[in-house]
Amino acid sequence: MTDAHPLVRLETLALIAVGGFAGSNLRFFAMGQFPDVPSIVIVNAVGSAVLAVLVYEAEYTGHLTSRTRLVFTTGFLSSLTTYSTFALQTALASSPLAVVGIVAANYGLGAAGVLVGRGIARRIAGPHLAGGEPT
Repeated sequence: MTDAHPLVRLETLALIAVGGFAGSNLRFFAMGQFPDVPSIVIVNAVGSAVLAVLVYEAEYTGHLTSRTRLVFTTGFLSSLTTYSTFALQTALASSPLAVVGIVAANYGLGAAGVLVGRGIARRIAGPHLAGGEPT
């Protein structure tokens, strides 16, 4: 079956839906464990790190299939992380200092998550990298 076949497309949509179900439920769980703003910062930072692992893993080794990456990136991580809630929390913040804190935490920890994720992917790739760059 080619990728254009309707059953392949349906399977892909089902895989994204399963990933999305898991990601949104994990975010819901996190919001029940922590106050609203910290929970969103946490899921966005963790999601950034995991996304970086997947993106850099594809660049460095490519062990995961494109379908696996699709389930985790388009399905799981897009439902786990949330820009819209971050934007709403920022707009509803009670003071300018809170706005700065929310924005700095989301972007700062998100960027840190990407660096951590890249480091993890580099460690996984290990000998596949020569001089720190993909071979």
